[in-house]
Amino acid sequence: MEEFLTAKRFEELKNELEELKTAKRLEVAENLRDAKELGDLTENSEYLEAREEQGRVEKRITELEETIKNASIIKEGSSKGVVGVGSTVEVLRGGKSMKFVIVGTNEAKPENGFISYQSPLGKELIGKKAGDSVKINAPSGSAEYVVRQVN
Repeated sequence: MEEFLTAKRFEELKNELEELKTAKRLEVAENLRDAKELGDLTENSEYLEAREEQGRVEKRITELEETIKNASIIKEGSSKGVVGVGSTVEVLRGGKSMKFVIVGTNEAKPENGFISYQSPLGKELIGKKAGDSVKINAPSGSAEYVVRQVN
């Protein structure tokens, strides 16, 4: 599945992957070795804990490799006035102005103004221009957003 990422987030994920593959794997291997030296592995909580940590690290490595392999870097500022992934959108809702950046699911942080292109609002905004309006049905009722500006 294609994953949209900003160049900054892509680099962050690559750095995390490198850290996990090098330093973290060595740390986990040392913990396993030290725990084995404590004796009987069937009742060795340190060993079981180290094995669980190894599983978490390897799972995260697999997730990161998959995300990086399927990444599409968002070209910021290439919207030409139409909302797309990477656009910064200013909208009006009930007289209140708000700004959102449309991002991939990996970077969505609605509380900071970064919404996924797959979120209900993100889906409705994609393809819209200044002056267009969208309606979103939410648990608290419907809300209308008017697009003021697209960058």
